[in-house]
Amino acid sequence: MMLEATGLIGGYGGADILKGVDLAVDQGEIVVIVGPNGAGKSTAMKAIFGLVQVRAGAVRFRGEDITNAAPDTLVPRGMAYVPQERNVFPTLTVHENLEMGAYIRRDDFRAVIDQVYELFPPLKEKRRQAAGELSGGQRQMVAFGRALMTEPALLLLDEPTAGLSPLFMEEIFDRVIAVNKTGVGILMVEQNARQALGVAHRGYVLSTGENRFADTGPALLANREVAESFLGG
Repeated sequence: MMLEATGLIGGYGGADILKGVDLAVDQGEIVVIVGPNGAGKSTAMKAIFGLVQVRAGAVRFRGEDITNAAPDTLVPRGMAYVPQERNVFPTLTVHENLEMGAYIRRDDFRAVIDQVYELFPPLKEKRRQAAGELSGGQRQMVAFGRALMTEPALLLLDEPTAGLSPLFMEEIFDRVIAVNKTGVGILMVEQNARQALGVAHRGYVLSTGENRFADTGPALLANREVAESFLGG
């Protein structure tokens, strides 16, 4: 496995939101984390990326122990994270946002910017526009594209379709598939569980900080208990 998180216990302050969560992502997989509000989905992702203290358990990435490693040390190792909110530089142009994503690079990254524009055609049209002037869906594309500027092996997406219209939601899921086809592994937290499981190779259902179900995306969609309890019937 490219990423393995085992027995994660941790949270904020003195409270443990995670109570022994296990997650894994293999090379080139789309893996989604779904579950009700307060289940610990985003906390689990933040724990993997060093944004939440892990008090017990372990996180391994490409065979290396990265438990509680600082986020800025994880990006050069091949991991990128797109938070749900405040994920663009609003006063910078689209193009400048993408350049900011390449801050750790010392090589010529123009070809990577071209690849991002190929994946997200609307961004190329608006490359000289301030990111803060874009629609919510287009800002999400900017954040997505900026994370790809380091050419990560694993991309962490926290609620990428939150607050988007159904049209933009579908567009974001299409882009997730397109990015994955380039060989990037994706771990995604998503409230729109049915749609997310529809694009996932594998999925995890969390509830109250614990694993409830783990299976392939199609198997979880077909599971009656999962559908009744977590997918609205």
